[in-house]
Amino acid sequence: LSLSLLLSLFLSSLSLSLSLSPSWDSINEMDQFFQPIHTYQVCNVMTANQNNWLRTSWIQRHGAHRVYAEIRFTLRDCNSMPGVSGTCKETFNLYYLQSDRDLGSTTRESQFVKIDTIAADESFTNVDLGVRRLKLNTEVRGVGPLTKRGFYLAFQDIGACIAVVSVRVYYKKCPAMVRNLAAFSEAVTGADSSSLVEVRGECVVHSEERDTPKMYCSAEGEWLVPIGKCVCSAGYEERKDACSGKTPVGEDGLGCTNRAAREKSLPSQSST
Repeated sequence: LSLSLLLSLFLSSLSLSLSLSPSWDSINEMDQFFQPIHTYQVCNVMTANQNNWLRTSWIQRHGAHRVYAEIRFTLRDCNSMPGVSGTCKETFNLYYLQSDRDLGSTTRESQFVKIDTIAADESFTNVDLGVRRLKLNTEVRGVGPLTKRGFYLAFQDIGACIAVVSVRVYYKKCPAMVRNLAAFSEAVTGADSSSLVEVRGECVVHSEERDTPKMYCSAEGEWLVPIGKCVCSAGYEERKDACSGKTPVGEDGLGCTNRAAREKSLPSQSST
């Protein structure tokens, strides 16, 4: 498995990379280790029918058919706040929009496609705030299939008290490797979670096809189902995924003639 990073927003000095509605605030604060962190927060929990959007910059996909979005965030427990039982939410929605170019500020909510509703495994309370305990959640979602040059991610708040700490976007690849004397180049995974990408191998130097070498790159970035192989050409032998010339009889492991040994084995001749 090999990962290629498309976007890493740890939200420090990245205010220009995100487009936000007036309800989202860019805030610098300290984590539980008293280290500075930069977050985007919204907490309009006392008013119903919230619809607050936070959008990333345009992300080029660089040949990826499917990407993964890793979101780190905190979310407050609605039960820890009085008077919000009918309006407070504990989820937010994740969306994406594909485009062949950067659309700037012209994107509209209706253009985005919903990926999923995100909930927190752990929410924080007043007690956590008092002791500076940061209950950080990490969620990963697949995005695709992708067919255009790039895309945006967007977060829709519907009435939660949430802080987005970081966003990381990446795609998976099968790494380059040699198998059965065939070299397979790096391959990007397919468009969905069950797809297999067929890759044909090239025989290494001084080898030839016995059967056409193929492997399949899985959605998880792992090589599967090796088919066919290459064999070393005449006069060569396999050594560590390569074909090397055979060592002639009478030569040592370095390929040099051991003359001293041969001379000792010859009978001595007296001059006449």
